[in-house]
Amino acid sequence: SKKVPQLFVATGATKWNDPKNFPWTMGWQPNYQSEGIIYAKYLMKEKPNGKIGILYQNDDFGKDVLKGLKDGLGSKGASMIVAEEPYETSVPTVDSQIVALKSKGADVFVSITTPKFGAQSIKKVAELGWKPLFILNNVASSTGSVIKPAGFENAQGVISATYGKDPTDPQWKDDPGVKNFDAFLAKYFPEANRADSSVAFGYSSAQTMVHVLKMCGDNLTRENVMKQAASIKNLQQEMGLPGIKINTSPTDFAPIEQLQMMKFKGERWELFGPIISGEIGG
Repeated sequence: SKKVPQLFVATGATKWNDPKNFPWTMGWQPNYQSEGIIYAKYLMKEKPNGKIGILYQNDDFGKDVLKGLKDGLGSKGASMIVAEEPYETSVPTVDSQIVALKSKGADVFVSITTPKFGAQSIKKVAELGWKPLFILNNVASSTGSVIKPAGFENAQGVISATYGKDPTDPQWKDDPGVKNFDAFLAKYFPEANRADSSVAFGYSSAQTMVHVLKMCGDNLTRENVMKQAASIKNLQQEMGLPGIKINTSPTDFAPIEQLQMMKFKGERWELFGPIISGEIGG
């Protein structure tokens, strides 16, 4: 109501892509429903007869990814999903939920979790000797803050999706964008943990903001800041994966709507397959 632009909020909650009701607020990362749709597309192709067990956080975030997954599976979803286990963020562990999903005969496990519970789910699945096709959402995919604590050996073959370069991945060591990122950290944030994906996240969303301010020129009214934020065309971020572009419009407040699948191998994520769009209207 105060008409203050609230740009590039660090959440994928779908409700921030609602220019009609929230004309002053815009998210940044792929929204959670888009991500769910992308996992559904992958499962329909790779394991169309899979029996899916879903662990999800019982809040807007968890329900958003779950909705995208179910929408993406469509009428097939009813027969593919054999069990759903919600958890509250206040619980110490999700072990009992994972045991329950395994006991229902699931051979696909989707972990819709924040980092602490993502790490727990990797550990518990390994501990149980359970070998499902394991999908872990992007929020819990940081090599440094999730996979390493859970144990590299426990995460082999886990599938996720991403939209940004992992600065610890050797494939980007000569990449100009990653070099600029490292130079920035050396100068302004030398104590940063490069393996924590939130560091690159902050850098990239700030760069998007810089782009918007440059587009505003000398007209830095609140209205023009919002207008320019809602007219980004094919912006390739330095730390974004090649081919993943930022686009917005007056009716589409979801800047990033594409992801690429990745699989954990050795001590890092390996990208595979094409860039997939998970657009949900707009």
